[in-house]
Amino acid sequence: MGKATRAFRNLTLLTIGAAATAAVLGAVRSWSLRWGTDPLEEGGYLPGDELMAYADHQSTRAVTIRTSPARIWPWLVQLGQDRGGFYSYDWLENLIGLDIHSLDEISDELQHLEVGDHVSLADGVTLAVADLESDSHLVLHGVADSGRPALPFDFTWSFILRRSAPARTRLIVRERYRYLGPLAPVIVEPASLVSFVMSRKMLIGIKERAEALD
Repeated sequence: MGKATRAFRNLTLLTIGAAATAAVLGAVRSWSLRWGTDPLEEGGYLPGDELMAYADHQSTRAVTIRTSPARIWPWLVQLGQDRGGFYSYDWLENLIGLDIHSLDEISDELQHLEVGDHVSLADGVTLAVADLESDSHLVLHGVADSGRPALPFDFTWSFILRRSAPARTRLIVRERYRYLGPLAPVIVEPASLVSFVMSRKMLIGIKERAEALD
């Protein structure tokens, strides 16, 4: 086999390998952005969407919980770094100093939340309650903290409860980003995979807690 033939073969194998890798990564990305959803949930309108005319990046994830929306709502209301936590991998969040401690019970002291209140994700990272309706939906919207550089994207985080049967509820979580600068996709795209890992655990964490108390 001549050098030219070997070089062509190697280039062909490299091209095939790169294409296969890209295809796998694309499939994993697509799956992670719609984990647990059906087509109507993934592509349909949800509360909070009205805050952005369009989104450059969107994820929608969901889980079925064997209880009523009213039994799930208290777990959503107490979300927050300095509140009930996020029911995800606390140990992983605390490795980077976020000081998250997820509760395994409903705290009466944390059941008061109104539009305009702030929910902390981490020190210096705050979301405002843009909309909420008891047993229905909670919409959080990114806000700029005074004294800190503005993020290069607009962001909403929505939690929606939809009864699917007398004792079945769909909990749907949607994240939407609108890019405001060239650095936005560089930040959002890698963070999206981390978000999937943490959000999946959060959905399962809420499901386990709500069903255990039903």
